[in-house]
Amino acid sequence: MVKYIIIAVLLFGVLIAVHEFGHFAAAKLCGVRVNEFSIGMGPLLFQKTKGETDYSLRLFPIGGYCAMEGEDEDSDDERSLTRQPYWRQFVIFVAGAAMNFLTGLVILLCLYAGASGFYNTELVAFADGFPYEGTDGVMPGDEIYKINGERVYLRSDVATILAYKPHGDTMELVVRRGGEKLTRTLEKQTYVNESGEEYRAFGFTYGAVVEATIARKLQYSWYNAIDYVRLVRLSLQMLLTGAAGVGDLSGPVGIVSTIGEMGKETEAEAGFAAALESVLFFAALIAVNLAVMNLLPLPALDGGKVLILLVNAVALLLVKKKLPQKLETAVNAAGFVALMALMLFVTFHDVAKLVT
Repeated sequence: MVKYIIIAVLLFGVLIAVHEFGHFAAAKLCGVRVNEFSIGMGPLLFQKTKGETDYSLRLFPIGGYCAMEGEDEDSDDERSLTRQPYWRQFVIFVAGAAMNFLTGLVILLCLYAGASGFYNTELVAFADGFPYEGTDGVMPGDEIYKINGERVYLRSDVATILAYKPHGDTMELVVRRGGEKLTRTLEKQTYVNESGEEYRAFGFTYGAVVEATIARKLQYSWYNAIDYVRLVRLSLQMLLTGAAGVGDLSGPVGIVSTIGEMGKETEAEAGFAAALESVLFFAALIAVNLAVMNLLPLPALDGGKVLILLVNAVALLLVKKKLPQKLETAVNAAGFVALMALMLFVTFHDVAKLVT
């Protein structure tokens, strides 16, 4: 398990470094002065100055930063961040999240590169006594397109959507047949299995195997990345509606522990290669998760900075003034403190779960 914990810590470091590199590269391309680009946090291990930028390597591989001129305070430098046009600041702020999403997509592309086939969302069979089979209902070969209002991209989406958006014993199903989208309402029925036992189910089987062409590998990688975005959205919806609580959140400690347990169990069942593949799928999920979470319009996050840009743009248009720099700094500082408090709470909760 130790090796998977090490792998998890390194993956976190890489994903955060990639995020900060996105800001760094965008800042350089936009002509903004970068004072320091650091991989890692904490005590300095190594530093080299090239041009106007200090490149640093620090002890703890769990973070990093890109320190841009004028990012947190007023600066007279014409190349400071806040003196750039809003579109350049926008590009710089979203570049980190874009790099995280791209990293997740690249990991998925690499994982799918050796695939020989994929399961699609085609209906293939029905239980004995299934009452909805026919041209006015559903038929073998119909492609599942939506369930309960959510788009279905992959075979695994069916279980995910029913878990996150259950409608009791009713399913609102949209299928695609010959290019036409048909809406159907299905209700769970009582069926009998081969052992003579009764069970409740919607009564259909889905997922035919199709060849993994290059086009499908690209398509399924993209669909999987989009699915990860949806998982974050559905999780946030559960938090906002009270279906899940803050105690259900996991921070770095919980995620590293999960990766360690997952790697250990998968290796015991299927070997190291399968365990590494599972860890990389999880890494792709974390990469996309970081991208989405960083774009939330909350102070101290990149999305909060984008929100302030929009507020300033509207203020300049209406009253010819923008928010004072001190106010922006105070809002971001308050957001940072709140974010750190939440992270401490989540970390404490993760450690408590490990201990118990």
